[in-house]
Amino acid sequence: MRVGVLGSGPVARVLAAGFHDHGHDVAVGTRHPSKLANWSAEHDGVRVVSVAEAAAHGEVVVLAVTGEFAAEVLRAAGEDALAGKTVIDTTNPLAGGPPVDGVLPYFTELDDSLMERLQRQFPSAHLVKAFNSVGNQFMVDPSFEGGPPTMFICGDEPAAKRTVTAILDQFGWDVADMGTVVAARVIEPLCALWCIPGMRGDGWNHAFKLLRQPTRGPDGRATA
Repeated sequence: MRVGVLGSGPVARVLAAGFHDHGHDVAVGTRHPSKLANWSAEHDGVRVVSVAEAAAHGEVVVLAVTGEFAAEVLRAAGEDALAGKTVIDTTNPLAGGPPVDGVLPYFTELDDSLMERLQRQFPSAHLVKAFNSVGNQFMVDPSFEGGPPTMFICGDEPAAKRTVTAILDQFGWDVADMGTVVAARVIEPLCALWCIPGMRGDGWNHAFKLLRQPTRGPDGRATA
């Protein structure tokens, strides 16, 4: 699969390397190529290009930038380059202020989300929220004693969510589809929840896991 990763920060670098290691054709789009000079030299086969070129390259596009710049980067990518494509939205609406007792401030309220705002601005793109609720060190091939952690996703386009589910399966995740883009209102705050233990000094080596009770038939046997 051809993948265009938009961004040059840690999340973009980790995901670009992960896609490449899993056999995908990856181009990283950035407005600051010099930031990736050393990284690019260490990841032979991953091209560093402009944001527009990476978006045009990708069958799947990964938005991996700071939330406040997400719309600006998608505009730089170009609506035509994004039209009809699966866009994995890793962003969170972090406001940039200091945490309060470990809780990071957001620039959205609970009746809105950054993903909804982006989907309204770029209606021809098929946004799917993913990779926003765990540290970048666990985004690809996570290994926990309790088994695969859960990645919560949402989006309006079923085919796009199937594409992202297949990627997450390849990357070693259990996937929980939470429905339409509206679910981003509660998925995005999971980032702040994930950060609390680290902010309070309890470490960053954790992930979320959704536990499911099996459905049982009249005879008491598990049916799923």
